[in-house]
Amino acid sequence: MSANGIRLHVAECGPSAPGRDPVLLLHGFPEFWWSWRHQLTALGAEGHHVVAPDLRGYCGSDRPPRGYDLWTLAGDVAGLVRALGARRATIVGAGWGGAIAWTVAALHPRVVSRLAVVATPHPLALRRAVQHRPWRHAAALRDVAFFQLPRLAERSLRRDGGARAAELLAAGSGPAWPQAPEFAGVAAHHAAAILTPRTSHCALEYFRWAVRSQGRPDGGRFARAIDRRIDVPVLTLHGEHDPWVPAPVARASARWAADHEFLTVPGVGHFPHQESPRHVTEVLLRRLGASGR
Repeated sequence: MSANGIRLHVAECGPSAPGRDPVLLLHGFPEFWWSWRHQLTALGAEGHHVVAPDLRGYCGSDRPPRGYDLWTLAGDVAGLVRALGARRATIVGAGWGGAIAWTVAALHPRVVSRLAVVATPHPLALRRAVQHRPWRHAAALRDVAFFQLPRLAERSLRRDGGARAAELLAAGSGPAWPQAPEFAGVAAHHAAAILTPRTSHCALEYFRWAVRSQGRPDGGRFARAIDRRIDVPVLTLHGEHDPWVPAPVARASARWAADHEFLTVPGVGHFPHQESPRHVTEVLLRRLGASGR
């Protein structure tokens, strides 16, 4: 599907009907569209038109050399809403997908009807938390710092058949998921995705822009552009054992939302939509309401 000058691979489920807002599911790192497999089928079965794209640079989508800043990534999603023939959409994002979701709501408010973010604070809430208390984010910052290294970071993601993707899933999750029978298969799917040509490089470009923009004029312009209240309902789902994003930082996102609901997902870490899919799906269905089937 064409959007914002690139082609995005999407997985779709559920009926499309005029006047009904689609639901966009935006994945994080080191994920791809398949990380929303449970919600994609369950929401579709309830009559919602659900679309899960591979983000720019991932797997089946175009992997251009540029455009891994949140300005452009938000434009991709806004363009995707229009490409679907819709005026607005419910946008659900996890990790980097959540950061994009916050940005779309700030920069393209007319295309967003509801917002749900998983394990993702508002970009400015995260920025302020890192600036004021960097020691609380030491583990995540070590990885982000390593990701700045050209070539070496890409090789680390691709080594041993993409084993690093499995390591990141295990490191970010709660205590139960890595012991679950399904985990090995899930990890294998994510490893295969990160081995798609150029995906490892493009995925790391997200992190590189996030760091390098802090000292450049475009970073300041971006911060000012998204420093505004979001007027649509916002739901934050946060894993009880998330090792990378402290709950107070996610809660601080309420500053940028007129209607903000914060829910803790018990027993899970940074990937609630995969670790506890039934719980997350039920919450989303309650938030979406009747499908109009």
